[in-house]
Amino acid sequence: MKKIITIVGARPQFVKAAVVSRAIAADGRMCETIVHTGQHFDANMSEVFFSEMEIPKPHYNLNISSLSHGAMTGRMLEKIEEVLLQEKPDLVLVYGDTNSTLAGALAAKKLHIKVAHVEAGLRSFNMDMPEEINRILTDRISDLLFCPTDTAISNLKREGFDNIDCKIIENGDVMQDAALFYATKAKKPDFNIPAHFALCTTHRAENTDDPNRLQAIFTALEKISEKYPVVLPLHPRTKAKLADIHYDFTHTKIHFINPVGYLEMVYLLKNCQFVLTDSGGLQKEAYFFRKNCVTLRDETEWIELIMNGFNILAGANTQTILEAVDEMAVKKNDFSAHLYGNGNAGEIIVQNLASL
Repeated sequence: MKKIITIVGARPQFVKAAVVSRAIAADGRMCETIVHTGQHFDANMSEVFFSEMEIPKPHYNLNISSLSHGAMTGRMLEKIEEVLLQEKPDLVLVYGDTNSTLAGALAAKKLHIKVAHVEAGLRSFNMDMPEEINRILTDRISDLLFCPTDTAISNLKREGFDNIDCKIIENGDVMQDAALFYATKAKKPDFNIPAHFALCTTHRAENTDDPNRLQAIFTALEKISEKYPVVLPLHPRTKAKLADIHYDFTHTKIHFINPVGYLEMVYLLKNCQFVLTDSGGLQKEAYFFRKNCVTLRDETEWIELIMNGFNILAGANTQTILEAVDEMAVKKNDFSAHLYGNGNAGEIIVQNLASL
């Protein structure tokens, strides 16, 4: 039986891994060992996912967090290597674009273990983003590149991957599999949620670490909340950075709530009017749940959402955000297109893993 080690460490990776882990178990030709790097360590940000999403608890938890990018990646590389030497897998499976992703791929490749990368080929073309560096390097050393979209395939071909010894597969998006599977399992958060609201998340370092961008975004959110109640699950990083700029939490109109689990986020997505976010995954999940989106970034990896009118890039400019909300809050879109496959991405991944 083929032995696979899956590396996860951040919330979006738990969602993606849930889809593929379920498909691995159903297939029966492989056994899976899950390694949690600990990159997201708060119980609300991590542990709840394994219980509510029915993912097997990790066999290893490396408890590596709260370090600089270099220190975190280096420590992960060291500890993952120890696990790989002990477990001797046939293949290492990594997801997305985090430090955990890059560390897992590097550790495996240096030990001559095959690497499969789910969400390969995504590009923001912004090399100031740590995620962009992680995804480019991970793609380059992966043996199996699972791409969610035509655009991802095109990105790899432009970078010369046709001349690299690897296999490129367009499998659709595992996040769509997750949305379909968990839609009926949505759980209402234990907070007072307005009847009609806009759902917002903001946590990306380019926004939270820049006081001017952070102030501009929240100035816009305060104005938006005068017309549409804004529900915002508050990421610990964002909370700390708002405190640094002396944000007035006592007089805000924004409905701040604690971080929520995935099933609670599904509930919020199903019941909101529209979405504002700087998250990569939430842009797609808005689409999966047929909601328009305003993205609080200057670029996005999911350009098909922009091209088809489901999303607007508003950056961190207050006026641009307000204008985008005015448009997207009332825009009627046709969400029947299959931009991200047919909901069987996990099955396609497992079939290719088994045949490698």
